[in-house]
Amino acid sequence: MNATQTPRASAPSYAAERLNADFGFYLKNSRLLASRQSPWQHIEVFENAQFGRVMRIDDCFMTSERDEFFYHEPMVHLPAIAHAGVRRALVIGGGDGGAAEELLKLPLIERVVLAELDEQVIDVSREWLGQIHHGAFDDERLEIRIGDARSFLGQTQERFDQIVLDLTDPFGPATDLYTVEFYESCRSALSPGGVISLHMGSPIHLPQSLMRIAASVRQVFPVFRPYLQYVPLYGTLWCMAMASQTTDPARISQEEVDRRIAQRGIPSLQLYNGFTHHALLAQPNFVRELLARPAQPLRRGDMLQEVRDPSELPPIVVTAG
Repeated sequence: MNATQTPRASAPSYAAERLNADFGFYLKNSRLLASRQSPWQHIEVFENAQFGRVMRIDDCFMTSERDEFFYHEPMVHLPAIAHAGVRRALVIGGGDGGAAEELLKLPLIERVVLAELDEQVIDVSREWLGQIHHGAFDDERLEIRIGDARSFLGQTQERFDQIVLDLTDPFGPATDLYTVEFYESCRSALSPGGVISLHMGSPIHLPQSLMRIAASVRQVFPVFRPYLQYVPLYGTLWCMAMASQTTDPARISQEEVDRRIAQRGIPSLQLYNGFTHHALLAQPNFVRELLARPAQPLRRGDMLQEVRDPSELPPIVVTAG
């Protein structure tokens, strides 16, 4: 190197996620904090200047310190406010503790069961993601069940006012948790008036999968209300849904939502209120049209062709500059 040359800065490191064959996004990976291979999946936590600590599982961004409320608040509070008063709740998945933490804000809540397949997700989250779970794992009202959620639902005699399906994407064995049979098991575990929430993916990059998941829920529950939220870490518009035998969130006015939030004393909400309750439920025309198309419900053993295991796909190369 001569006197006029300057050393090249080391190339930045990026974590990237492919949403489909033509679409994806990346985050700068500032510092890797944890990397663990469990019997089920590869779990990572890294720091990012935009989002703080980020959890990634099998190369898919799952949650972050600074944007988790975009996902967890709608998943929990829209159905909870529609219910007369949630006392017992079940979270399936949700090993980061974010959904459990939101449920524990409810003033009447007596018990939350967290049914997570992979104990190491909880261990990593407990150590590194305190700004997401806020100590929920140590709350005496929370019970952690490690194992297959299907087995738990098949064996439990307990009935829940609210079930939150905070699941990984529907590929491989996880697809069975998006089927008619699984939703029937959830229905059997609900108390009268009970509510269930789930995510269905994005109408932008996985529209066919969203249609089939929606058809599966409709097969089981007479009340089905999809709702939309942009989730920054997921890079796109995200579709969630609430379902029930009788409880309908669309029948509650903005004023009643705000009254219930105040009356129940639910603290520290960054996104959810009476205005956003109805904004979430409002569907743009292209989503209405998508959900109106006929689609085949998912049955046990079916696969979603749009959703691929990231390990089966070629590596992503991010070129800086």
